[in-house]
Amino acid sequence: MAARQGNGIRIAIDRGGTFTDCVGNPGTGRMEDDIIIKLLSEDPSNYSDAPLEGIRRLLSKFEGREIPRGEPIDTSGIESIRMGTTVATNALLERKGERMALVVTKGFKDCLRIGNQSRPKIFDLAIRRPDVLYEKVVEIDERVTLEDYAEDPTRYVTSTSPRDQTPAGAKIVRGLSSEAVRILQTPSEDAVRDQLQGLYDEGFRSIAVCLMHGYTFPDHEALVGRVARDIGFSHISLSHELMPMIKLIPRATSACADAYLTPTIKKYISSFQAGFQGGLGVKSVKNSSAGDAARCEFMQSDGGLVDVSEFSGLRAILSGPAGGVVGYALTSYDPKTNIPVIGFDMGGTSTDVSRYGSGRYEHVFETPLRA
Repeated sequence: MAARQGNGIRIAIDRGGTFTDCVGNPGTGRMEDDIIIKLLSEDPSNYSDAPLEGIRRLLSKFEGREIPRGEPIDTSGIESIRMGTTVATNALLERKGERMALVVTKGFKDCLRIGNQSRPKIFDLAIRRPDVLYEKVVEIDERVTLEDYAEDPTRYVTSTSPRDQTPAGAKIVRGLSSEAVRILQTPSEDAVRDQLQGLYDEGFRSIAVCLMHGYTFPDHEALVGRVARDIGFSHISLSHELMPMIKLIPRATSACADAYLTPTIKKYISSFQAGFQGGLGVKSVKNSSAGDAARCEFMQSDGGLVDVSEFSGLRAILSGPAGGVVGYALTSYDPKTNIPVIGFDMGGTSTDVSRYGSGRYEHVFETPLRA
């Protein structure tokens, strides 16, 4: 396989629920050399995967030869593949994600059903409560609380260890964000194992774990995650790893979304990668074994790109919409006039409306997604 010299074929793909658009450049960087391919996202009688088929057609045009359909694609001539997809968006809107369960602190079983009790339409008499993503809830007998001297966590501390400072006669430790955390109840590993084994026996393979104050004291979540891995769960979403921020409801919602969507994303990525002869990856310290594999990156909800191996359901929810915002911000916004631009991205399954102005992106950490 020939070594890549940095001027290989560059491919960008927008994979929607109805259509897939592929743009390829032979490495010149000139727009006039671009080739555009548009095809149906689902056409099982002709091909198994639309982005893979689009790449095959682009390579056939660039290389001037017919590449047989179904044959693994040689990636030696490809420099990069960048993709935005609404696979996660549509799976969430259509409720076609993975069957999953939620693991929470005992006493908080209904926290997501109750939510934050906000009423966006305050005069609406027929309120439709959003459905939860999980099928079952398991309550773990554990509990930690935050003490009232967060400003000075060492106030009553006699030990000198920065992580395990404990006042005499009290079970208090310093949290990751420096709060004083009182451990009221440590979970029993045997009890946790029995509860999770029950879930596994019922057919659950994906779980979301969100325990009280897990953002600053993740030890109990880590214990649950370790036991779940030992049992054999294929996907485990720990809230302190996904969203280490204060507030239980947003963390639990994020963990559930990740557990619901990531298995679907991983299945899609696995089938996509299987169509390449040289594999897909990124040459970096993290993935130095990628060798001569083509660099493959996916658009995340924040508008940034991430290596295919690190793409997850939570980060993929607004992958396609974010790509549209980044695209028109770079091509349609004029910083000289500073006139805001309205984006209207209508697909076959979902429609996205956005606004870009002031020459910078505005990031939000919570947003509703409606069908």
